[in-house]
Amino acid sequence: MNYKKIIIFENVVLFNILEEIKEKFNFDLTLANKENINEIKKGLDEECLLISNKTNEEFTNNLILELIPIKLDKLVEMINLKFLKNKFNSQSSVPIGDYVLNLNSRKIQKENRIIDLTEREVNLIIFLKENKTAVKIDIIQKKVWDYGIGLETHTVETHIYRLRKKFKTEFNDDHFILSSKDGYYIE
Repeated sequence: MNYKKIIIFENVVLFNILEEIKEKFNFDLTLANKENINEIKKGLDEECLLISNKTNEEFTNNLILELIPIKLDKLVEMINLKFLKNKFNSQSSVPIGDYVLNLNSRKIQKENRIIDLTEREVNLIIFLKENKTAVKIDIIQKKVWDYGIGLETHTVETHIYRLRKKFKTEFNDDHFILSSKDGYYIE
């Protein structure tokens, strides 16, 4: 399960309440204070939310609780909304080489030019970008299309051909998706 990290800053009562119910939710909980906040911050590499009664400039994702007491269901709703907003914002600007991919709108942009992409094209681009080496067609079929390996189809080649054509037409780019004897890749 992919847990999100919630840091409660200097609020032991709130920490204890959330600690009792945390297994019902998709988050991990840590209590922080002025002495240990820097140490906690060093170890963060996952999605994180700081809950406090004041802004902390060191954390980009803060939930400030000004109205206390607060109903528990309202607090959980606020936490989920913060995580959703953070995810939406992080998906609106994904760098892919010289391009910026917006996963929310399925558009890719370079300078002032934008093209629309299908959901499958976005999935293909993300899959190729996440792989550091060339990927064979049968692996792409399995991971992006969920086809069985060994199935005879030209779906991957057709989609790559069309995607290359879009990039050539709009961006004059012949080198967005490259191929080698080992498969397809994006630099």
